[in-house]
Amino acid sequence: MDGTAPDYRPDRHPSESYDDILNRDTRPVPAFLRQGPTPDIGVDPVPAANYFSAELFAKETEKLWPKVWQMACREEDIPNVGDYQIYEIVGKSFIVVRSAADEIKAFYNSCLHRGRKLVTLNGCKNEFRCPFHGIAWNADGTFKDNPIAWDFPQWRDRDMSLPQARVETWGGFVFINMDPDAPPLASVLAPLAQHFEGYDYANRYKAVHVAKIVRCNWKVAAEAFMESHHSIATHPQILPFLADANSQYDLLSDFVSRQFSASGVPSPFVADRNYSPAEIIQAMRGVSDRTRRGGLSGDAVEVPEGVTARAYAAEQARQVLGAEDGWDYAGASDAEMVDSLLYNVWPHMSFWAGYSPTLVYRWRPNGLDPESSIMDVMILKRVPKAGPRPAPVPVHELGIDDPWSDAPELGGLIGIFEQDMGNLPYVQEGLHASGTGTVHFSRYTELRIRKLHQMIALYLKS
Repeated sequence: MDGTAPDYRPDRHPSESYDDILNRDTRPVPAFLRQGPTPDIGVDPVPAANYFSAELFAKETEKLWPKVWQMACREEDIPNVGDYQIYEIVGKSFIVVRSAADEIKAFYNSCLHRGRKLVTLNGCKNEFRCPFHGIAWNADGTFKDNPIAWDFPQWRDRDMSLPQARVETWGGFVFINMDPDAPPLASVLAPLAQHFEGYDYANRYKAVHVAKIVRCNWKVAAEAFMESHHSIATHPQILPFLADANSQYDLLSDFVSRQFSASGVPSPFVADRNYSPAEIIQAMRGVSDRTRRGGLSGDAVEVPEGVTARAYAAEQARQVLGAEDGWDYAGASDAEMVDSLLYNVWPHMSFWAGYSPTLVYRWRPNGLDPESSIMDVMILKRVPKAGPRPAPVPVHELGIDDPWSDAPELGGLIGIFEQDMGNLPYVQEGLHASGTGTVHFSRYTELRIRKLHQMIALYLKS
């Protein structure tokens, strides 16, 4: 023994832990928010080519994406029989359709005659009739008619229904999987589904949905949102109110990981600044042009004596959110009101826990291009207690050269996403320029990223 305190971990920031912060909260904290499993999964480097190799991308196309559960859309996107959404991944296209009031199916978007896509825009149909030669299928995928049926003897007395992918649902989301032998969705989501029971994802509506094409591999995009310590260089304006370097990271299963960052608490990187509660609240309100002599600009904030910025922010969130949607948040913990509580479901989804409007991310390759990707950002709000259920917004698509500011519905997140996206094309270029051909991840704070690659490698070996 070297005399080190039993709870000291050399891979943790020496400041207080997320657990320490939870201990000071004004409400009881759910046990599942406490530190979870952090197995030692090694520190081996990852080849830089993992992010641009055409050969590896082809393997992902063949062995990864056809085998995993993927979030395709929200159930609310297809509320009526015949409503459908198109979901596309690595050259595959699917029609996700409400085929009956209590049934959703996902058909391969390809005519069984000459392969033409049956649909190219989202919509509502009682049949899928090929625009090329007019062969049609019913909304439930069963064969309907062929204008030249006499010349197709090979189709007679055969089931010519549209091929399907598997479909399962959770939390108001529709998931698909091309592999008939894949494990059930519930086993992949556990324990996320159990942890989210109180947040009623199914009873939320899509208030914002922005999808942007990004100049980087899908893994580069995903990894930018899988650790918090990049804020010291990328998001300095959030340092006064976000505990970043001392965030909590867990691997709950092979498929579910998470990171928790406390809000209303300054980053350890600026611990010497001694921000007042009022200054922290001002920073949380989006004011970043502070000076130590003049304080933070913007409207004056009065935090009651003896009340922490975190407790004040949480109580404000309870009152504002309760007034907006009519639900009672008096018993919600401070963490569940103001913290960044990100759960990732491997390989391409992130769901935020908590009661406030929740973020959902999705990352995927942009077609068959290993050098670009698509990032979806959704904001889900709770359906008002008094109803009715608001209609979901349609997706707002941004091209590769469109700035996030073209999506004003993102509000204060615009600046954060612009800062993140300012890095990603140069990460992609730097990976090509690497002199060592390798990438290194930290042991703890980038634990989730390392697991992402290990799981990909496992699937590519199968």
